[in-house]
Amino acid sequence: MSSPSEPSGTRVVTPALLRDWPLPATEASKYGRGQVLVVGGARGTPGAAMLAAVASLRAGAGRLSLAVAESVAVPVAVAIPESGVVGLPETSSGSVRGDGAERLADSVASSDAVLVGPGLDDAEETAALLRGLAPHVGDDTAVVLDAYALGVLPGLDEVVERLAGRLVLTPNTGEAARLLGREIDDDDLADAVAEIAARYGAVVSCYGEVADPTGGRWQMSTGYAGLATSGSGDVLAGVLCGLLARGADRAQATCWGTHLHAAAGDRLAARIGPTGFLARELLDELPVVLSELVA
Repeated sequence: MSSPSEPSGTRVVTPALLRDWPLPATEASKYGRGQVLVVGGARGTPGAAMLAAVASLRAGAGRLSLAVAESVAVPVAVAIPESGVVGLPETSSGSVRGDGAERLADSVASSDAVLVGPGLDDAEETAALLRGLAPHVGDDTAVVLDAYALGVLPGLDEVVERLAGRLVLTPNTGEAARLLGREIDDDDLADAVAEIAARYGAVVSCYGEVADPTGGRWQMSTGYAGLATSGSGDVLAGVLCGLLARGADRAQATCWGTHLHAAAGDRLAARIGPTGFLARELLDELPVVLSELVA
């Protein structure tokens, strides 16, 4: 189904809109439900990649691979037994090195959706990693960039060109400002998100605002301040990657995923309180919210 957006203005994302924009049916096999690769997880921040990885499965993806720093690969594999884990070379300080991209060539080529960024912590190494990964990305593979992988994108024109038509970006407001090279005011956020989408040929989700490169705009109707907590953005990026792997197009996956993330926060806010819930608690809410929408 085509996107329910209108050139004349922003659409508010509600459960009714999403039900009129159903996710594609998936096959029964784990491969039919889509293969996800999450690349991130430096020595000191493996949790970010882990949150994103589990979120992709909670969103319905069928097969998960994780690529993290070698020193944490085994603990991550034990903590997430549903995943296959690849250890990547790291610097003396534990950052994932950019020259590890070749280890992932086959995994990147065979994945339906790839997420790069959660838990990466070195700008130069991340830029090198993206340069190394981009040539291996399949023509039909969607790519989600988050965190440090977003921060280095303005200097990677060759990566943006190689991934044209396949990028999804999940910046916070600081990262959005870096992508545009200017400060962003709250009143300017929706226009700034649309500008990022047009500049990078990407679908962009930022603080409840979504835009695509063709001029489509959407705004979430839900979400609490409690989502502003450590790891929440990693969960969002993982949900989007999981939906993309299932076969949703970029705008659909981003609208659905941003709503699922926000609605999961709503459920926790009602049960625990508007602030104080944890990002990992969002994970268990995601399948419930999803089932309510597709019932």
